[in-house]
Amino acid sequence: QVQLVESGGGLVQAGGSLRLSCAASGSIFSINTMGWYRQGSGKERELVAVITSGGATNYADSVKGRFTISRDNAKNTLYLQMNSLKPEDTAVYYCKANLRRSWALQFTDYWGQGTQVTVSS
Repeated sequence: QVQLVESGGGLVQAGGSLRLSCAASGSIFSINTMGWYRQGSGKERELVAVITSGGATNYADSVKGRFTISRDNAKNTLYLQMNSLKPEDTAVYYCKANLRRSWALQFTDYWGQGTQVTVSS
């Protein structure tokens, strides 16, 4: 069984900061790309940022310069530092990991359960 557990969400005022974490556990052999996605009320899920196992990153235009994605490969943990938050950042934030389980031959996507981020104006 593989689990991705997000934490760090909450309520913050506009201009504030939050740091999200996503810990992957279980029978994991290797993790490829990891990423953060978000889904606002009544909206489709969208990419926020992704990071490869080698540390290459890519961001949505809406968060460039404000959010920073990082990972600790030794701990199988993904982070998202969110600064200068805006009300439009309000959403449920999900982490996704493309990983290979110990007994598997292929990589598969796994999702966390999501954590709510609410930014008040």
